[in-house]
Amino acid sequence: MNVRNLCLAFLALTLSACGGGSRAPAEGDMAMGAAEGAKVTVVEYASPTCPHCALWQQNTWPAFKAAYVDTNKVRYVFRELPTPPTDIAAAGFLLARCAGPDRYFDVIHAIMDSQSEWRTGTNPRDSLIRIAGGVGIDQAAFTACVTDPKAIAALETRVKAATDAGVINTPTFLVNGKRVTSPGGEGTVMADLAPAIDAELAK
Repeated sequence: MNVRNLCLAFLALTLSACGGGSRAPAEGDMAMGAAEGAKVTVVEYASPTCPHCALWQQNTWPAFKAAYVDTNKVRYVFRELPTPPTDIAAAGFLLARCAGPDRYFDVIHAIMDSQSEWRTGTNPRDSLIRIAGGVGIDQAAFTACVTDPKAIAALETRVKAATDAGVINTPTFLVNGKRVTSPGGEGTVMADLAPAIDAELAK
């Protein structure tokens, strides 16, 4: 995937609108909960434009976070894998990085929450700029953020690592390196995720 081309395509859109998996740490991992080296690591490969990721974020994340992340029982790791529309996803990941580690998840979750806006006609640029403003990034800084060559190259590296690991769907969940899945389209639900985590904690 050529993230640079995706971001240039996104920039063209914005300007025209103006006026696999492993539990081992990987470069660029964003994490919450327990410290690196925790007994249990849960890795989620996801995208801010993935509707199933948004459903998981809405319906499962609060219970998962309360049970395992806030209690430091597990290290939760988020890894980036853009999904269609990939230009929006790539720009969203870049924006989240520019917001800084303390606001990264706020931005990703806000973009997921905004899916209904741009899927029903709102220009995705407007949604992203609104979210950027909420974390103190103005329009000029936003444009610089999503076109920064070093940031784009780093994202390309992270995406390649995901695809090299054999991850092709989002959300994909790994508990200590083992994939956990649920039937249905929302992603891995607590009924399947919790037993896998608890079994690892009990070892």
